[in-house]
Amino acid sequence: MTIRIGNAPCSWGVEFAGDPRNPSWQTVLKECAQAGYTGIELGPVGFMPEDPAVLADGLAANGLSLIGGVVFRPFHDPAQWSEVLDATHRTCAALRAHGAQHLVLIDSISPRRAPTAGRAAEAVQLDAGDWAAFRDRLAEAARIGAGDYGLTVGIHAHAAGFMDFEPELERLLDEVDESILKICFDTGHHSYAGFDPVAFMRRHIGRISYMHFKDIDPAVKARAIAERTGFYDACGQGIFCKLGQGDVDFRAVRQVLLDAGFEGWCTVEQDCDPTLDVTPMADARHNREYLESIGFN
Repeated sequence: MTIRIGNAPCSWGVEFAGDPRNPSWQTVLKECAQAGYTGIELGPVGFMPEDPAVLADGLAANGLSLIGGVVFRPFHDPAQWSEVLDATHRTCAALRAHGAQHLVLIDSISPRRAPTAGRAAEAVQLDAGDWAAFRDRLAEAARIGAGDYGLTVGIHAHAAGFMDFEPELERLLDEVDESILKICFDTGHHSYAGFDPVAFMRRHIGRISYMHFKDIDPAVKARAIAERTGFYDACGQGIFCKLGQGDVDFRAVRQVLLDAGFEGWCTVEQDCDPTLDVTPMADARHNREYLESIGFN
């Protein structure tokens, strides 16, 4: 089994390219490398330089490969489809320019879903027509990534969006052809949603092309769900803890990957609020060392 462990700008609190709280892209690359990683994700398009020569120099100076990139946009909102398409094409172009493989599609947070993150039984559902249009927008972005740019595209469930809970994810997988849409499986978001990440992996490992390693503090999760805490407020409360300190069984995750002969990148994501007293590089180093301690080398 050849698995390489990468990291992502969200571990430095980078969720949106224009957020003035963001560290510089140079700092993120430097600290990622200093924490012992050899690969990193793009982050939100526009955070890293879109000039391929500039980013190539930055990656090379830190001994990093670009792994993939995320389109974290409101696929649920037809009024914003042109913006979603723009982000899709720009992300795809950046990935192809640097030989990265993985395009990840995430439906971003909806105010209609935010209060019921982690509460599948209470969450508002799309009606049949809205679901079909939502599915088709995701499928079109997947077709663009796979067909036009030659990337491996994975759907990523995310708390407080309309692709959050396991039944929604499995419905989408049934309705969109596997040739264009795989799974980027996030262990933490699956736990946040109230489902068993290891059980899901065992059922769907053949379609999982890419992994996001994230852990969940069970006490913070229980409180956030009970109090209907917003997603970013929950991040500020530390819902995404260091790997090995939450409720995700990473030894079992490793075994599922090992049994399936999974090869490629698995990316650590420890979303944080950059305005709080956080230590991204130290946490990134801890997470890498924890994974090494359980057999990820």
